Amino acid sequence: MVVLKAASPPVPSVNKINNGTIKPLITPSPSSFINLDQGDPEVFRSYWRKKSEECTVVINGEDLMSYLSDTSNVCWFMLPELREAIQRLHRVVGNASAGMDKHIVVGTGSTQLFQAALFALSPSDSPIPINVVAASPYYSEYKDEVEILRSGLYRWGGDAREYDKNEEYIEVVTAPNNPCGSIRRAVANCEGEGRVIHDLAYYWPQYTPITQQYDHDLMLFTFSKCTGHAGSRIGWAIVKDIEVARKMTRFIHMSSIGVSKESQTRVAKIIGVICDSYQEIGSSLDPDELFFEYSRRKLRERWEKLRAVVDKSNLFSLAKYSKAYCTFTNHTSESYPAFAWMKCKGSIEDCESYLRNLKVLVRGGKRFGVDQKYARVSLLSGDDVFNEFLTRISNATRNRE
Repeated sequence: MVVLKAASPPVPSVNKINNGTIKPLITPSPSSFINLDQGDPEVFRSYWRKKSEECTVVINGEDLMSYLSDTSNVCWFMLPELREAIQRLHRVVGNASAGMDKHIVVGTGSTQLFQAALFALSPSDSPIPINVVAASPYYSEYKDEVEILRSGLYRWGGDAREYDKNEEYIEVVTAPNNPCGSIRRAVANCEGEGRVIHDLAYYWPQYTPITQQYDHDLMLFTFSKCTGHAGSRIGWAIVKDIEVARKMTRFIHMSSIGVSKESQTRVAKIIGVICDSYQEIGSSLDPDELFFEYSRRKLRERWEKLRAVVDKSNLFSLAKYSKAYCTFTNHTSESYPAFAWMKCKGSIEDCESYLRNLKVLVRGGKRFGVDQKYARVSLLSGDDVFNEFLTRISNATRNRE
């Protein structure tokens, strides 16, 4: 018998030592490296620790043994309960249309689904690979994910704003954008026929106001950024065209013969816990018992602390976000993105290197197709790491004065 719980023991911070190896730290010390390069969503751990028993899943030894789940579905390896949970979640949040007229394809995170989407949207009879473009600053992994297989079907085509070839293309639109947090639209303006992948990994109420229910042809979501359960490795695509859904399913079939049913079961359970809590609104339920309220407050507090430090600094600036009405919360608010898109001021030409000298690991602007004066800083770390980051940039400001 296997028992899965939503919460697990705290994951320690990371310290990079001289020989390039990694060793764990319980609490970062002033001499240790802190890793704010990756978007590992530790920030939500304390919420799920409180929900541990509610999210427990018991799996018996003979359960979930078959490759097959629902052979009547295009995505035959997706458990029916996961499909129903995903549809319910989108109904509750109102961020995407996922009704019975859509096809849901589950993948091992949105990374696998991105590759599946490229495979499904690429012409199979073209003599040249189709170009894949995204407007800068674009997600740093898109280029590598396109190029890693050296596919004859698709190739990296660069910045969507600069794409002017009279050739077919696939544009990736990330909303909210990773790294800068802005809401994006397709921008490629050329004579070639375009197909669009909408990556909506961060279109959840804790990160941004939900201003509309998207109904695009192909939308990608990931459980990692929705709830913070990155280790479960579950993502899903909502697809209008059944042939595209079939091709995506075929790609996942050939690359991994489906997706872990243990992970699917856990995700369906956790989604159910979230949705059930929102059905209890109006009772004596504490707002902190509601996941999106808790996580939004957590990110808002981090942004307020970070802006307070940066406002006193002559070294950095941050992107600003206009307020919008959120149909989920029924309030007007600004965005609280998962990443801070920081720009170094004055004579600091390389923001990543400058922060590395403070023993803060971040991802530099060059990875996102822009100037090295920019860097992406994750706000999803544990509290100890985030607070140490604030201390270091505060000290750097004082030392520079």
